[in-house]
Amino acid sequence: MLSHLRDRMTEALERAKEVEQLLADPETTRDAARLADLGREHHRLAEVVAKANRLAKAEQELEEAREMAAGDDPDFAMEARAEVTRLEEECATLEKVLLPLLIPRDPLDDRPAIMEIRAGTGGDEAGLFAGDLQRMYTRFIERRGWRIEVISYSEGSLGGVKEAVFKVSGDGVFGILRWESGVHRVQRVPATETQGRIHTSAATVAVLPEAEEVDMRIEDKDLRIDVFRSSGPGGQSVNTTDSAVRITHIPSGIVVSQQDQKSQLQNKQKAMDVLRSRLLDLRLSEQEAERSRLRKSQVSTGDRSAKIRTYNFPQGRVTDHRVGVTLYDIDGVMNGDITPFLDALALANAEERLSA
Repeated sequence: MLSHLRDRMTEALERAKEVEQLLADPETTRDAARLADLGREHHRLAEVVAKANRLAKAEQELEEAREMAAGDDPDFAMEARAEVTRLEEECATLEKVLLPLLIPRDPLDDRPAIMEIRAGTGGDEAGLFAGDLQRMYTRFIERRGWRIEVISYSEGSLGGVKEAVFKVSGDGVFGILRWESGVHRVQRVPATETQGRIHTSAATVAVLPEAEEVDMRIEDKDLRIDVFRSSGPGGQSVNTTDSAVRITHIPSGIVVSQQDQKSQLQNKQKAMDVLRSRLLDLRLSEQEAERSRLRKSQVSTGDRSAKIRTYNFPQGRVTDHRVGVTLYDIDGVMNGDITPFLDALALANAEERLSA
C-alpha cells in the first residue's frame, strides 16, 4: 500500500509541474475550456504538493530525531524519542490525508449534486427525522460555503418533511456528498410518545450528480407529460392555473413531479433536470452493482436500500455502519458536523481503489 502511495505521489508532483507549464503556455490561454480544466486541476494538485512537501519535511525531521534518540545523553535521547513519536503520528496522518487526493478523480465528482430526502418507515416521526436531516445537511453545506437551490419541498405532518429535493453547487460537491446515499435510521423517544418508549424510524437520502443534456439524451417519445393545478402554499398561481407538471419516463418508469415554480415552463425545466439526474444515477447504480458483484465494495453507493447510519439519541451516538465509525456527539452531528464520517468514507474508498 505504501509503495503505491509513493508512486502515485511522484506521478502527481510531476503532473503538477506539467500543469504549471501548460498554464504558462500562450496556446493554453487561447482555449477557454482547456484553460478552465487546467485551472481546476492545478487547484486540486496544489493541495497535493503542499501536503507532499510537508510529508517530506516531516520524514526528514523524523530521521534526524531517530539518530538523536540513539545518542549517549539520556536526557537528550528521551526528548528525541518524544519527538520521534510526534513525527511518526504526523507522517501517518499526512499519508491518510494524501491517499484520497492521489486517487484519480471521477469526472462527476466536480458536478453539483441533487439531494433528495424522503421520510421512510415510522409515520410522523420519520417525517420529523427527515426534517432533522435536511437541517443537518443545510448547516454542513453552509459551513462549506456551497449554495443551495430548493427544487421541490413537500411538508409532512407535525412540521416534518415528506420530501425535500434541492440542488447543491460548489467545489467538488458530488464527490464529497455521494456517500450520503442510503437509509438513515433514528432511535429516539418521539415527541408524540406518552410512555417514553424508544421508537425506530428511518429516512432515505439520495445524492445524484447533476446531469447535463449530453449525459442523458431523452427522446420525446419516451415521455408522458401531465399538467395539473398546484396545491399548497406558493402564491397567486396556486390552484388557479395548470402550472404543475408531472413527467413519466416510460422506459424506466421514473416519475418526477414539480409544482414549486410559478410557471408551467419553469416547472417542466426543473422536472427535466431532476429526471436527467435520476436516469444518470440509475445508470451509475447499475454499473456500481456490477462492480460490486465482481468485487466487494465497502462504501458502495449502488444499493439505495442499504442502512448506512444510525442516530441513537438516548445514547448520544451516531454510527456509520460501512466504516464502523461512531461519534458520541449527536448534537454536533445534527448541527452539520459530519466531516469525520465523510473523511473516513473517502479514505476507505481510496484504500480500496489503490489495492484493486
